[in-house]
Amino acid sequence: MDNKQQEKIINEVKATENPILTMAVDPDESELKEFLVNYTGTKLSQEQVTIQMIADVLASDFPEFAYSFAEENYIRGYRLGLEDAFKSITGSPEEPTTEGE
Repeated sequence: MDNKQQEKIINEVKATENPILTMAVDPDESELKEFLVNYTGTKLSQEQVTIQMIADVLASDFPEFAYSFAEENYIRGYRLGLEDAFKSITGSPEEPTTEGE
C-alpha cells in the first residue's frame, strides 16, 4: 500500500468525530446562548466552553431534551439508510409517503 492510499484510511474514532463539537461558543449572539455558555462554564469550572460541553451538560441536567434529539436523529438516519438500500436494489428512490395515509 502506497502513501496516498494510507492517507485515505481513517479509524472509527476519526470517522465518527464531529469537529463542530470542539468549537468554542461565542455567547454574544443571543440571550439563550449566553445563558447556556455561562451555566455550562460555571458547572464545569471552565472559562472557554465548547459545544460538546454544552451537549454533555444538557444530557446530564435535561435528559428528556437530549433523548428527543437523539431519537429524531436516529429515526432520520435509519430512514435514510433504508432509502439508500432501496435505491441500490431498484436503481430508483422509493416515493416518500406521509404519515397517516
